[in-house]
Amino acid sequence: METNFEEIINGFLDSRVGVSNNFLSVKLANDLKKNLLTLYNEEALKLAGIGNDDDFIVNKKIRNDKIFWLDKNELKKSEKIFFDLIDSFVLYLNRSCFTGIKSYEFHYALFEEGAFYKKHIDQFKTHEGRAFSMIMYLNKGWVKEDKGELKIYTDTEIQLISPDNQKCVFFKSNELPHEVLVTNKSRMSITGWLKTS
Repeated sequence: METNFEEIINGFLDSRVGVSNNFLSVKLANDLKKNLLTLYNEEALKLAGIGNDDDFIVNKKIRNDKIFWLDKNELKKSEKIFFDLIDSFVLYLNRSCFTGIKSYEFHYALFEEGAFYKKHIDQFKTHEGRAFSMIMYLNKGWVKEDKGELKIYTDTEIQLISPDNQKCVFFKSNELPHEVLVTNKSRMSITGWLKTS
């Protein structure tokens, strides 16, 4: 487990984007995907918006994915295992990098065929609590033709990251513009933010 944590941190220090290809176990990724699909079939996922508080709007020309926020008081077994993993990562991150993470928030996300999310950063204009963004993918058998890459813009390069099953991507929420390119089939993840407040 700590090997995956080190892989993420080392990648982040090297290129501002940390990636671990096996952050989630096969079983955990499969179980979380089943939960997400159940919620989707029950129409519990809702169109995602942009902004927060009084600035919150839904604009399908900017993003058209569907999400479901995870509530730590109402979790299935696999979701509890997921949050135990995140707790361990936060402890490791705070101990090794002195980041001061105090809390986090995560949601399921599903991009239906043809969906996308235009270029943006993850930090709200009116609230600076989000320190790091984390995305864990739940897409078994993803191939290049499926598209839907995460496109991250750094000062020196553009990184294209495929949403492969079990993979985790980690970066500063207020620094790196990024977008989700149009996907050719359903694209699933758990997305969230580590927070300093």
